[in-house]
Amino acid sequence: QVQLQESGGGLVQPGGSLRLSCAVSGNLLSMYVIGWSRQTPGKERELVASILSGRITYYSDSVKGRFTITRDNYGNTVYLQMNSLKPDDTAVYYCNAKFRGEAEISYWGQGTQVTVSS
Repeated sequence: QVQLQESGGGLVQPGGSLRLSCAVSGNLLSMYVIGWSRQTPGKERELVASILSGRITYYSDSVKGRFTITRDNYGNTVYLQMNSLKPDDTAVYYCNAKFRGEAEISYWGQGTQVTVSS
């Protein structure tokens, strides 16, 4: 059973920084993409950053140049470094991992709240 556990959310002032962590446990052999999405009330969940095949990164236009996604050397912890935070970045951030198989399987963490406010 794969589990994802996020941490690192909180309250930060505009212009500040936060680093989110996602610890992934279980059998990770067939994991091929891991990333971060965010959601605010009344809106669809938005993919903000991901790593494909351990090296190809994607960033949404809204965070490009401000957020950085990385993985540790063992591949079981993923980080999202968020700099120059704006009030529009306020959301619940979710870690998501996808696995290859007969059918693609997607796992989600429980989410961590990020609030950017003065």
